[in-house]
Order: sequence, then C-alpha cells, then structure tokens
Amino acid sequence: MPKNNPPIPGTPGSGTPTLAEPTEPTEPLPPKPDQRAPALGTATGQPVEGPDTARGQQGEHLTTAQGARLYDTDHSLKAGTRGPTLLQDHHLREKITHFDHERIPERVVHARGAAAHGVFRGYGSAEPISKAAFLGKDVETPVFVRFSTVLGSRGSADAVRDTRGFATKFYTGEGTFDLVGNNIPVFFIQDGIKFPDVVHAAKPHPDREIPQAQSAHDTFWDFVSLHTEATAHTLWNMSDRGIPRSYRMMEGFGVNTFRMVNAAGESSLVKFHWKPKLGVHSLVWEEAQIVNGMDPDYHRRDLADAIESGAYPEWELGIQAFPDTPDQTFEGIDLLDPTKMVPEELAPVQPIGLMTLDANPTNFFAETEQVAFHPGHLVPGIDVTDDPLLQARLFSYLDTQISRLGGPNFGQIPINRPQAEVNDMLRDGMHQTGVHPGVAPYRPNSLDGGCPFLAGADVAFAEVPVPMPESTKLRAAPASFDDHFSQARLFYASLSPVEQAHVAQAYTFELGKCYEQVIKERALEVVANIDPGLCEQVAVGLGLPAPAPTVAFDVAPTPSPALSQVGAEWPLDGRIIGIVADDESDLAEVADAVEMIGKNSMVPLVIGPHGGELGSGKGAVPVSRTFLTMRSVEFDAILVAAPASDPRVHVLLTEAFRHCKALGGWAAGRGLLEAAGIPSEAPGIVIADDASALFDGITALMKSHRVWERQV
Repeated sequence: MPKNNPPIPGTPGSGTPTLAEPTEPTEPLPPKPDQRAPALGTATGQPVEGPDTARGQQGEHLTTAQGARLYDTDHSLKAGTRGPTLLQDHHLREKITHFDHERIPERVVHARGAAAHGVFRGYGSAEPISKAAFLGKDVETPVFVRFSTVLGSRGSADAVRDTRGFATKFYTGEGTFDLVGNNIPVFFIQDGIKFPDVVHAAKPHPDREIPQAQSAHDTFWDFVSLHTEATAHTLWNMSDRGIPRSYRMMEGFGVNTFRMVNAAGESSLVKFHWKPKLGVHSLVWEEAQIVNGMDPDYHRRDLADAIESGAYPEWELGIQAFPDTPDQTFEGIDLLDPTKMVPEELAPVQPIGLMTLDANPTNFFAETEQVAFHPGHLVPGIDVTDDPLLQARLFSYLDTQISRLGGPNFGQIPINRPQAEVNDMLRDGMHQTGVHPGVAPYRPNSLDGGCPFLAGADVAFAEVPVPMPESTKLRAAPASFDDHFSQARLFYASLSPVEQAHVAQAYTFELGKCYEQVIKERALEVVANIDPGLCEQVAVGLGLPAPAPTVAFDVAPTPSPALSQVGAEWPLDGRIIGIVADDESDLAEVADAVEMIGKNSMVPLVIGPHGGELGSGKGAVPVSRTFLTMRSVEFDAILVAAPASDPRVHVLLTEAFRHCKALGGWAAGRGLLEAAGIPSEAPGIVIADDASALFDGITALMKSHRVWERQV
C-alpha cells in the first residue's frame, strides 16, 4: 500500500476522465474492480462462456436499439433549423419512448435497498439436520444479498428508524434458495392477513403522503396501540436495533420457523440467524438525524465503500434447532408464532456456514432493483412450516413480482436466473427469453420422449409429510398466540442501562410526534405492560400521567445477554477514522497515521481546510474531506493533528464527543480538544506524543464501538 495514497473508496468509474471531451472512439469501459455482474447463463440455467461485460453495451459507436449507428443525437429531425419536428424521426421516438418507460413499480415495502454479490461456504455442521447440499463442508455457493428499509420509498433516506430487510439468494446446484428475513427476529403480526393493515398504518398518511419513511405518526401508533401483538416488534424498533450503524454490523433473522430434513428423512424445526463478524452496532438518534440530512445514502455508501476498499463484510449463518414435536413448541414458546423468538441461552445458535460479500453490483437497476426474492424458493432439505405469517408470504412474494417485474418470467432476468438446470414446462408469457424446443410441454407425453422425467425422492425437493391433527375449518388463532407482552419484557430486561435509556427516548420522540392525545395515552397503556419504569420515563417526557399495568407481571423475565449490543469487543475492518490536519501539521506524522490505519483494514480520511493536498512535493498528503464537506457522523473516531480554530472543526469534535466516539490528539492538535470544550480526562479521550501511540489508544477504544461511559 503506498504510504501517502491508500485506496480511498468512492471512485465513480473504472477510468480516469480527461478535462476535454474525448474525441477518439473506444469500447465501453469495463466495470470497476470491485464490481461483478450476475453469472452468465441461459434462461434455463446453463452456463455461458464469455466476459462479464457480455451483457453490457457493445461497440465504439452510438447506435439505435436495433444496432444502427447514429451520427447525431443532439438534434431532432426538423423541417429546417427553426421548423417543426417531423413525425418520421424514429430516433427521437425511440429515445423518448424508452425514457418514458424506464421506471417500474417500486416494491410496496422494502423499496429502498442496497445489495452485493458474495459467496457462502458451508461448514458441514448442518448435515445431521439437513440434507441441503450447499450446507456441506467447504461447498461454495454464489449469493446475492439485498438489504433494505421497510417503510420508505426508493428515494427515502437510509438511517431512518425502521426494521431492515436482509434477503439472501443462494444460487445452489439444486436450485435457488431464498432466505428472506429482517434484522429483527420478531414481527408485528401473527397472521399474514394483517399484513396490509400494518403496512397501511405505518406508511405515510394517505391525504398528505407524510411523514416519509418513519413511524412517528398517528396512524402507526393508533394501530400498534390497539393491535398489541405488535408490542415486541415495536419495542425492537424503538431500540438501537432500529437505527443500525451499518448493514455490515447488522444481524439477520429468518423470523419464521422453518423445517429441515436430513438424509434419513428425520425433520427438525429451525430458526435462521445471520451473525456479523463485526458485531452488532447502531447509530445514536441525533447522529441518525444528522446522517439523513448530510448523507441520505449513508448505508448504501458504507456497504459499497467497504467492499471497494477490500474490507469484505462477513456473516456466519447459524440455526437454532428444535425437536419437530406435534405441538411445535419449545420451552413454552410457540414456534409458529412469528411475534416470538427463542433466547439463545435456551437454544444456542449453531454455526453452519460463512458468507462473505466481495463484489458490488455492476448495475443497480439490473441487479438490486430487479432481484426477486420468495420464501417459497426452497431446495431439498429445507421446507416451510404452518406459521400463518409464512403461509401468506408464500403467496404474496410470488404475486408481487408479477406486477412489479411485468409478468411470470421474472425468474429469467439475469440476477434471478438459477445456476441449476431448469426444465419446468412453463411456457410463453410476457418477457419470455427462453427458446424451448419440443412439442409436448405437458406430462405425461410420448412425443418428446416422455421428457422431462420426474426425479427420485432422494434427490428431488419433497415436502415433509407432517401429520395433520383432526381440526375444524375456522378463523382463529391458538391460545398460545394470546401472549403479547412476555417477549417485550424479556427484550427490555436484557438491554444495558444505556440501551434502555435510548428506548425511552425513542418512545418519547415518536409519541411526541403524534397529534391525537388519546393515541399517546393508549400507547402508554401498552408501554406500562412492558415495564412500569419505562412507562414512567416516557410519560414524563410527554407530560402525561403514567398508567398502571393491566397485564400481571407473574414472573420476572430472565435477561438474555445475547440481545444486548453493549459489553463486547469486535474487529475494526472497514471502520473510518478522520484525521484533522492543515498545512502546518507534521505531515510526516499524518502520513504515518494514514498508513497505520490503512494497514489495519480501516479507512483513513484526512480532513483539511481545503481540497487537494496538504503540503507539497513528495511529503504532500491528499485531503479526503474539507472542513466544509465533512460531518462527524461519517467517522467512527477522530484524530487531531492541527490546532485548527475553524468553528466547523469544533462542531465536528463536540458532536463526536456527544455521540460517544473515541477522540485523540497529538502534536499541535492536543490543544484543539480543550479549545472545543472537551476535557482531556473524559472517558474515551486519548492524548499522545506521536501518531503511533495515539493510534493504539484509539483503536483499543473503538473495539467497543462507542465509549458508553459518557452516557451512563
């Protein structure tokens, strides 16, 4: 790594532009080194030889959509230079018509997302539970992962308080498997028939279409205060889990319970977990609000930049496995109730594989926007259960793709194409790209030699034969679904004091945004059934009396330490450290700091009073951010090597201090912290004689994510 020029991510393209408009024809530039396109293959799963750019634009010259070269694309065809445009201008019509139809319907939920390519490597540890081949030891499977917010539109901000989607497409040799989950293990509703209700309530008010991408409004709180099965999920959203620091630092959960079957035909019930190698970390609320104004693409940029800089995000896939008993419960918890999770202390998460995201998409629309996930995309060894939310998802996810992607052939779009042989006898339809020979797309047949034949049960996907108890057709839920508060109490009791304080602040903020007093009062009644102390704090903030609980607290919950984000140390790969410097700084020391940060798989960003470089000649240091373009939210820690008196630097440091980030100064920068009103003896402040000592002290603090002692 060059000492003064570590790989700072964010380069727009793979080539360096010229000052003047180029005049010599060239082939289209290749993708950036960090980018990858979907694997080349036919609509029926056959691999195709060729470069990754084979599906991209070709040739040196501009053409029509039909390949005819053009000599002008700046002027429409007119009757004279000042005359009317002629109807015969086929190029104008083609160009404008295509432009008018470029947009497709956005997703009803999870519209805003970011994605990446990667690989999953099985550990082989799932073999006693599942016969799925991609879980075998050292089996590598290509994956495509899409992260998303839930409520906001495609153009909304990233760092809103919301649940995050975590959907993974495994391109296995036995067919595509989609694990479609969230960063929260429970859901608002127990039955999919309520899905339109919760989404309608959480979306912007239909009269004004505000507020965008947030739940701090009357319709959401009206619904969840009346529909108390949403209490646990609402509490998770009000916790720090609702504002993750990064997609790379976010857990994923399958939410629903699935069924696995091994080679002997024995079945188990399982819950899926994604565990990030970097740990689970969040923003603080003020930080999230600043992020949404300064950089609404914060999470998208963070994921792409980390991959571009070589800090590939990793997650372990794990399962909680349970006996497949007739009552489908475990330790009194109904496994078919999606509003409930099982504490890891009762059922440890067993790691079964490692996922690494190592490439960004080449084209956002073609990949991130057009990817289609469906929990019914299953492979041998994995099956669904009778979870009533999952059952509705099996219908909804397929149905929505047909309208969003223009018909039933969305599986033939390159990002959705299986990397396994496809012989489905499905024919025609909008956007059909397969060219199928034969005359008998039906079974049985003799005209096509009886093809395709059915596979043996030992290699085919086969539903697990689950005994069905004698029952009566009715619209009802089991009595075990009536418990709406024990899980919320468990989660709140498992949080550290600082996390509990954040929950109280979140409820107070959200309810404070509601107009109707009765909705605030009703919501407080629900909060009282979670924790009376929490309710008291929120009530004080709202200026309302705290109601008494209406649901008895029979047994105090046993905290689950796995649910807290505070208390452990984590790797620092991809973390961003800002270095405040100016032309008078010891630039050799600044260069040393840049090099140390880069060598430790983090990203150094030098913050200077102007763009370009600090200093001149061989000792010059490139500036990544100026005092005008930076803001504290971009950095995980800040080092100060300059006595800059600019008030914007004071804002930078005081914000970072308030957000519990590690701060340090050396050489001429030591006095700047004091000048900004930050006491050197405060927790998380490092003062050192040189950059090396400062780096060691700062990184030791960063491993805990934040210096929470400042808030406790």
